[in-house]
Amino acid sequence: MRSTPPAINRAGAVSTALALLFLALALGAAIGETAIPLDVVGKTVANRLWGAGYPLDAIDEGIVWNYRLSRAVVAACCGAALSLCGVVLQALLRNSLADPYILGISAGASTGAVAVAILGIGAGMLTLSLGAFFGAVFAFALVSLLALRAGRGTGAITLAGVAGSQLFNALTSFIVTKSANAEQARGIMFWLLGNLSGVRWPDVALALPVAIGGLLVCLWHARALDAFTFGAESAASLGIPVKRVYIILISATALMTAVMVSIVGSIGFVGLVIPHAARFLVGVRHGLLLPAAALTGAIFMIAADILSRVIIPGQVLPIGVITALVGAPAFALILSRGRAAS
Repeated sequence: MRSTPPAINRAGAVSTALALLFLALALGAAIGETAIPLDVVGKTVANRLWGAGYPLDAIDEGIVWNYRLSRAVVAACCGAALSLCGVVLQALLRNSLADPYILGISAGASTGAVAVAILGIGAGMLTLSLGAFFGAVFAFALVSLLALRAGRGTGAITLAGVAGSQLFNALTSFIVTKSANAEQARGIMFWLLGNLSGVRWPDVALALPVAIGGLLVCLWHARALDAFTFGAESAASLGIPVKRVYIILISATALMTAVMVSIVGSIGFVGLVIPHAARFLVGVRHGLLLPAAALTGAIFMIAADILSRVIIPGQVLPIGVITALVGAPAFALILSRGRAAS
């Protein structure tokens, strides 16, 4: 019996992945306090993108296009980017608990964004995303320095990340408490829990290129990430330019985290849990793991956003609450499995 050519298998996998993603986006636009049929979602997209001219209720079309679809696309970008960050950090640091949230990168990005928004740092020359990027880079540098001082064990970076997270969360709270008015403080605190309510199409124009660009950069270095799982020395012995790859991938991780945090706030556990789920599905080779993690993270975030809108009638929960409710038990499971394996 002849086997199926690898190219056909890859094409089928890509088609299936895209179909799942489009279905998740359609459900994200259809499900909410007001249910909208999927065919209305499809016709709305056709009207807006290709001028199809389908007769639709103006309110339903406005809800789909102006509110839910842009929100679903940003949720997908955020989930994909944070999942990619988790895969990269876990490979580079050889630590199964590494992710932007636990290592303090998200907290640093939040501090940078809040400093620009409330304190006006940069005198108008720094955007929210750029401020978040500088905060993320500074946070990772500080956490790395703490880890080097504490020791080279795999737990040192995690403990340093916890300390860094607490430091930058405290700085963010200090800035908000000291300099923000009541309205700013309320908005910032809700945003810090993860908030997609204010997302619109201009946010898509920022999030989508960053997520796609981050995926391409990571895929370009998939072989290097495979080598890094055996340690930096092993990667160097295989001809990998360790320092250059490390700088590129850490910069990409900081940029993706910063942009997503500047749009939706700090969302935890996605970069930790989703890479482990993707490894369970496709294995540890990064050529498959990276796109699988991006797809899984995108679908997970869309599902979390849907749940945040429908779990309490008439009220929208911060999406960070939903990811924490799912991620915290998964984090405990990862810890217990790691202890059993040691």
